Amino acid sequence: MPSTTPSPATSTSLERSALLVTTLTSFLGPFMISSVNVALPAIQADLNLTAIQLSWVATAYLLAVTVVVLPTGKIADIYGRKKVFTAGLAIYTLTSTAAALAHSSAWLLACRAFQGAGAGLFITTGMAILTSIFPPHKRGRAIGIYVAAVYVGLSVGPFVGGAMVQQFGWRSIFWIMLPLGAGSVAITLAYLRGEWAGTPGQRLDIAGSLIYAIAILALVYGASELPSLRGTILAVIGLAGLFTFFHQQQRTTQPLFEVSLFTTNRTFTFSSLAALLNYAATFAVTFLMSLYLQYLKGMPPRSAGTLLMIQPVVMAIFSPLAGRLSDRVEPRLLSSVGMAVTVVGMLVFSQLHPSRNDLVGIGCNLVVLGFGFALFTSPNTNAIMGSVAREHYGIASGAVATMRLLGQMVSMTTATVVLALLVGHETIGPANFDRFLQSIRTVFLISALFCTVGVFCSLSRGRLRPS
Repeated sequence: MPSTTPSPATSTSLERSALLVTTLTSFLGPFMISSVNVALPAIQADLNLTAIQLSWVATAYLLAVTVVVLPTGKIADIYGRKKVFTAGLAIYTLTSTAAALAHSSAWLLACRAFQGAGAGLFITTGMAILTSIFPPHKRGRAIGIYVAAVYVGLSVGPFVGGAMVQQFGWRSIFWIMLPLGAGSVAITLAYLRGEWAGTPGQRLDIAGSLIYAIAILALVYGASELPSLRGTILAVIGLAGLFTFFHQQQRTTQPLFEVSLFTTNRTFTFSSLAALLNYAATFAVTFLMSLYLQYLKGMPPRSAGTLLMIQPVVMAIFSPLAGRLSDRVEPRLLSSVGMAVTVVGMLVFSQLHPSRNDLVGIGCNLVVLGFGFALFTSPNTNAIMGSVAREHYGIASGAVATMRLLGQMVSMTTATVVLALLVGHETIGPANFDRFLQSIRTVFLISALFCTVGVFCSLSRGRLRPS
């Protein structure tokens, strides 16, 4: 189909418009995620959810995003990134509003899944639009600002979400998405001029999309049901499905994902693995610490949210600086140092105990984690996007989102499995606080291990720029 693809020398006004639109919309998803994490105890009390169901409030959203991001990258390359971007915002806004009306766990989880599907559409295409418009020597700065907007959402979410839950109830978090989402759609249509399609005329690999979706669904749901026989069978089916998907993509003429990027591009491969491991280690931090502070430390939602916003504020401050620095310094060096700093933060949190008066220490460690994550993310994303040709920007952007979301899924699945093994299908309360604390410590130790492996992946990627 016809499309207008701007050259690397796109006008400054278009660059500014694209940066404005994508950074505004990149705020929405993280704001919702961090707000919902603070609202979980209130949701549990209202809908009478078990510990496992509570974890699925976050997991259902992430699972849906993970399923759609990979085909979204290809669809956007074929039909246009702006079209997909706008459609995702519309779906996200409508389903967020529906979630505010939920009166059962099934309704809420279904809305969270559709909300995640909408988020997957604009998460994937936002990064691809930026990369299409900004030339290489400006790309790191633009990505850094984009990532900072994500962290602003994460920063504002706990504080604003906690205050809203305390004053107006948990449903207010979903209601606020109606004006924010509708406003973002209006801004996109008004200011993001043009269209970008990397490979118009190709066809979507429907078979590959179905295999990938079934594999991810079986793997994640199966892992949440471990150690039951049903959970084991589903997890095995999921792993077999991913193996089948990998080989099917090698044989098809128009693959959903260019497997060759992993088999022939060392920088792309190890940067993607590093991203997967980093998110697998870090995503459950806010989920676990929100429950820890409210259940075991007895903090109200607003106070817990205020403390938890420290980490994303630090990320928002340092991400643009790290992105700009990665335009001049090898990304692998910056990212590896950031990952190593994160290991230290995870080990500190593995020693949490509610009897200690350690809120200052928790705040300081959130600063450490925020700095480590900021130092890793922007340079690593710059390395991934800078290692592929222009016609693969959509696919590479989808890969960035996929690695991030698979990592987040691993993080939440790890937390869910540990909770299932140590707490079981019970409501969190004083009777199981000791097992709940053991679960938190265990997850943080596993996270430290993920980051340790990630340091070696980050160092193994090779140089992005020639000597």
